Amino acid sequence: MPPTLTELPEDHLPIAAFAERAYLAYAMSVVRGRALPQVEDGLKPVQRRILYTMHSMRLSPGAKPVKSARVVGDVMGKLHPHGDSSIYDASVRLAQDFSLRYPLIDGQGNFGSRDGDGAAAMRYTEMRLTPIAELLLGEVDMGTVDFGPNYDGSFEEPKLLPARLPMLLLNGASGIAVGMATECPPHNLREVAAAAQLLIKKPDATLEDIRFVLPAPDFPGGGQIISPDSAIRDAYAAGRGSIRMRARWRIEQLARGAWRVIVDELPHGVSSSKVLSEIEAVTNPQPKTGKKEITQDEKNNKALLLGVLDAARDESSDQAAVRLVLEPKTRTQSPDDLMRVLLAHTSLEASVSMNFTVIGLDGKPAQKGLKTLIREWIDFRYTTVERRTQHRLGQVERRIHILEGRQIAWLHIDEVIKLIRESDEPKAELIARFGLSEMQAEDILEIRLRQLAKLEYIAIEKELAGLRDESAGLREILENRSVMTKLILKEITEDAKKHGDERRTLVEPALSVAAIEAPVLDEPVTVMLSKGGWVRTRQGHGIDPQTLSWKSGDEAFLVAEARTPWPLILIDTSGRAFSVRIGDLPGGRGDGVPISSLIELQPGVRIAQALADEPTRDYFFANSGSYGFIAKLEDLVTRQRAGKAFMTLEDKEVVLAPARVEGDWLAAASGNGRLLYFPRAEMKVMPRGRGMIVMGLDEKEELCAICCPPTDAVVVTGVGRGSKDIEVLVKGVALEACRGKRARKGGTLAPKVKPVAVKAPT
Repeated sequence: MPPTLTELPEDHLPIAAFAERAYLAYAMSVVRGRALPQVEDGLKPVQRRILYTMHSMRLSPGAKPVKSARVVGDVMGKLHPHGDSSIYDASVRLAQDFSLRYPLIDGQGNFGSRDGDGAAAMRYTEMRLTPIAELLLGEVDMGTVDFGPNYDGSFEEPKLLPARLPMLLLNGASGIAVGMATECPPHNLREVAAAAQLLIKKPDATLEDIRFVLPAPDFPGGGQIISPDSAIRDAYAAGRGSIRMRARWRIEQLARGAWRVIVDELPHGVSSSKVLSEIEAVTNPQPKTGKKEITQDEKNNKALLLGVLDAARDESSDQAAVRLVLEPKTRTQSPDDLMRVLLAHTSLEASVSMNFTVIGLDGKPAQKGLKTLIREWIDFRYTTVERRTQHRLGQVERRIHILEGRQIAWLHIDEVIKLIRESDEPKAELIARFGLSEMQAEDILEIRLRQLAKLEYIAIEKELAGLRDESAGLREILENRSVMTKLILKEITEDAKKHGDERRTLVEPALSVAAIEAPVLDEPVTVMLSKGGWVRTRQGHGIDPQTLSWKSGDEAFLVAEARTPWPLILIDTSGRAFSVRIGDLPGGRGDGVPISSLIELQPGVRIAQALADEPTRDYFFANSGSYGFIAKLEDLVTRQRAGKAFMTLEDKEVVLAPARVEGDWLAAASGNGRLLYFPRAEMKVMPRGRGMIVMGLDEKEELCAICCPPTDAVVVTGVGRGSKDIEVLVKGVALEACRGKRARKGGTLAPKVKPVAVKAPT
């Protein structure tokens, strides 16, 4: 067999294979060494190195803080040979109380703000560890974790820190690797501790059991989680999802019945300056590049916001981390009306992603659910406590051994002194005469004379008794799993009591204000779209299309009776869907406006189909490649000017005219003059995609038209013999010959016709 890629030597690799191997090595280096946290301690390597260096420098919570530049220098020189800015930026984040739920560094000086201001230079700021950092570093020197050489082998660094609580969940993590990313939100310490204790006591606990004590993330800036409980549960179960957050505010009453809104808490990652800039963008919109004026949507949003908001300003200070003041246009309006508009057009309501992609116990990056994350930390904690206990047991037994040797020496003190004074090799003589070990003999030779006093023997006996009791207790922990479990549970309880605090983020489901629009009077209108792309409306129904005027050389593309709240749906030749509210279209007898001013078409595409109807109506969509599906018009509605992907098309396929679903049967006609009449129930209902095969086609044959008639009869229009236009009514026996299952070829139409359209009889 030829050698595999990994078996080939470096100097015999093809250039493509070498590049592949090198890039894979680089990708894994980024994943493991920079971007993703470990499930055990929740830290990335640079964070772990910063904290361990500060621990080595004895920068405990009670110590005097030192210049940040000194810490950065030690980290860079000993453990992290990268730029000082990357190290300082990581340490700044560890000190920001608005970024981390439980900051691990106590920063003295300017460490940035939630508005995006950067920290002062590292020569100006100082730092030391916070008390909660003890949860990570308190046991690092107790044999709990493995150490490895640093980048040049001159120092040793811990591969992990012995976290006493699941720090990944407490502070969360954020990072982008090659081909994967992580976005772990922070949680409340007491709730995480309770969830860990629950899984330790009851390993088969369900996610619902865990969420009873750990319901949702808890962000440092507070705010309100408004997502339904099912959305949070699904995100925790899959390890990926999104939650919706909302700011929290209060009404401040002023003189003479006036009032204003004070926003005290913002969604995670949102700042007061961002909200103010969004308000400015809505109230003072600027035309886009290449455009002379703002769009109709922007005009509507501007009028809507200026109609309820008079002023907005940021009064945040060192006394109030967030204080955003919003003054209404009039005191007679409702605060709820003001906030609904602001929530819809600013980041006062925003989404926060959840993506628990971490490096697990097996050393491999993976996306993990909440239960798995806690379960793996529990396994790590048991290993940590076992190693700590073994390390301490070794120290205790060594001390017992030393003290037993001293007891022997004290009981034979005269003989020991004489032997040491007269012997050329006292160490060997002591070992041979009293049966001591080399360690005991070395200790006896090094003790001071004052340690031979009578009171010292009593102290030795007392210390030995205590050490033997401790040794028995340590052995019981190692030999009895339940004893170790009780110890771990006790330590978690003590840590939660010492470092825990109250939840800051309110969890209260509410309807999301994803969009809010100016009210539109429900009126009948006729929508007119030309082939040249000009669109307008005219009030009322029953307008004779023959009376409509168009630009020179232009003609009608769509003339549809509609109502102002309905959407105008457009599908381009690439399968993207666009929507414009009919009430926003210009009226009158002019030419209207170009549709390109209302939507953003990609270069090289054009409008293929257009329709206007109630959003709740079902329509049958298909393409010339004979794939289709049923969807509601509201599935095509989008606020994005660039539209959204709707129908997947292969090369040279075109979108057919959609058919309104009115009956229980669907009709499809092919280019070879065949008609298939099949049950509507066989066609899949879906919001977007490629769909299912509608009708069986011959090679190089295309689907031409579709229909959903309310009765058992269809009219096929097309081209007959002699290239004459023809209209064929298909019903009764003729229709039965075409009736069949979906994806069949159907029956041939008689007389012979090349279909152009299929419709219901009038």
